[in-house]
Amino acid sequence: MINMNEETFYEGGPAKSDLIINLLAAITILGLPFTFAAIVRALWLRYKITNKRITIDGGWFGKNKTQVSLSNIEEIRSIPRGFGSYGDMVLILNDGSKVEMKSLPLFREKQKFIEENINKRSQIPNLNEVEGFATKSQIN
Repeated sequence: MINMNEETFYEGGPAKSDLIINLLAAITILGLPFTFAAIVRALWLRYKITNKRITIDGGWFGKNKTQVSLSNIEEIRSIPRGFGSYGDMVLILNDGSKVEMKSLPLFREKQKFIEENINKRSQIPNLNEVEGFATKSQIN
């Protein structure tokens, strides 16, 4: 369920150029595993990036679903692939776990959008943080 003030920035699958490049790699026997992985990504991997969360539907037949709130992201690392036309991104969460996003088209724009929204969220004071038995709003 989407909140009223939640704006969708990107909704779609992995980059089409990832599939094309890996289909060309199928000419060699060594490229076959990469080709099968690209086909599975193209069929069942879907991303949804909003100003509040990131949702990843993937896995075999798209049965795995992962949601990450932007407030839980500590760091973003990315690397270009496919001659820079798409890239992979790793979200490092506050608890140290990592979420991978493979073959994101225009990944630099998406990284910039996520970082901007993380910064906006960190500037909003959280009045419900608990210190001892009182909240910050009760201390003042």
